[in-house]
Amino acid sequence: MERLSIGTTAPDFELPNQNGSMIKLSSFHGKKVLVYFYPKAMTPGCTTQACSLRDSKNELDQRNVVVLGISPDNSSRLKKFEIRDELNFTLLADETHQIADAFGVWGPKKFMGKEYDGIHRISFLIDENGVIEHVFDNFKTSNHHQVVIDYLDSL
Repeated sequence: MERLSIGTTAPDFELPNQNGSMIKLSSFHGKKVLVYFYPKAMTPGCTTQACSLRDSKNELDQRNVVVLGISPDNSSRLKKFEIRDELNFTLLADETHQIADAFGVWGPKKFMGKEYDGIHRISFLIDENGVIEHVFDNFKTSNHHQVVIDYLDSL
């Protein structure tokens, strides 16, 4: 698992969103994009993280940041997640984990003594030109949104 780093051009990707529509990263050229990878929709930690981002949408909008959440869930599960938690940003289905692989966030994990491959909870801030500006890998699900906002305010 070789994670992409600051200064690297983010791979342009196209994935289905929670409505089944194809979304392409390059369509957000001119805006900052927070691409956040999370393991599984509707689980406690992922819900906490998503709801915190939902509640911070105005602050992120003011900073010209679009949020794209990526998980290996299918579009129908993402739609349920969106509806259940009234999410106000785009969720993308990476069922084959091809994009997670491209960003270097798919790899070995350990949970309750079991080892398996899965998505590591890492976020990338991509600048207006498609270059990775910052990598967030040291946060809790409850403060992820604030870590991102604090970084943006430090610029």
